Amino acid sequence: MIERDLGGAAVTGKGVARLTRTFTGCSTLVVHATPVKMLLPLIFLGLVANAPAPDQRRGGDRMEAWQATREGRMLPLREIERRVVPTMKDAQYLGFDFDSSTSIYTLKFLRDGSVIWVDVDGRSGQILGRTGR
Repeated sequence: MIERDLGGAAVTGKGVARLTRTFTGCSTLVVHATPVKMLLPLIFLGLVANAPAPDQRRGGDRMEAWQATREGRMLPLREIERRVVPTMKDAQYLGFDFDSSTSIYTLKFLRDGSVIWVDVDGRSGQILGRTGR
């Protein structure tokens, strides 16, 4: 039988290890995960990977807005912002959303910790409503 010394343990030709020195270290408890616990992260990653990103969901609306602007059916976003942002004194402009089914832009502002939404008709540029203060 062939034996090799591997740093304190001897391994025989059959793969059986036996200790050749006295063990002086501390041992730790090793808990093995059950197969279900091992699969949960993989399942979660699969669900997250298949979910559409927020920009992908809104991308269609933004493309439709761009196309409608290009065809002259709607005002450009920059024109709408030029009209609305100055009316929101002391508010920080955060961005916008667009609903292609109604052609309404919703501009989002922040003032004193409160969020304000301003709905604007994309065809005329007229302010339709405002929420918040």
